[in-house]
Amino acid sequence: MAYCIHCGEKSVEDANFCPKCGTKTLKGKAAHAVYPTDQLTDAFYTVGLELERAFNLAAHETHAALKKAKDNLQQKPAPQPTVACPKCNTKNPSGALFCNNCGARIAPIEESHGGGA
Repeated sequence: MAYCIHCGEKSVEDANFCPKCGTKTLKGKAAHAVYPTDQLTDAFYTVGLELERAFNLAAHETHAALKKAKDNLQQKPAPQPTVACPKCNTKNPSGALFCNNCGARIAPIEESHGGGA
């Protein structure tokens, strides 16, 4: 019969922990017995490391995406081709049929080349 070194409770010879107070017995110390809470602590520590890695990666990817979006917003759009109004010389978007300033026709009306009757 063995006795607990902490509380003096009797325990069986091959016990790793005291049944009354949970203290590791001499046999438990020699066998490097692990408290269940030690395993839980190790699991939480491992989860914490994995979460830290995941959040660091997410932060890095978020910063890269925001930088790319900022760069895209700062790029100046390519200048659009324009056409000058023959009446007032105002620049109008390419393909405009009428001047946005004076209303004059910019492009001649295309006549249909259809066959006769």
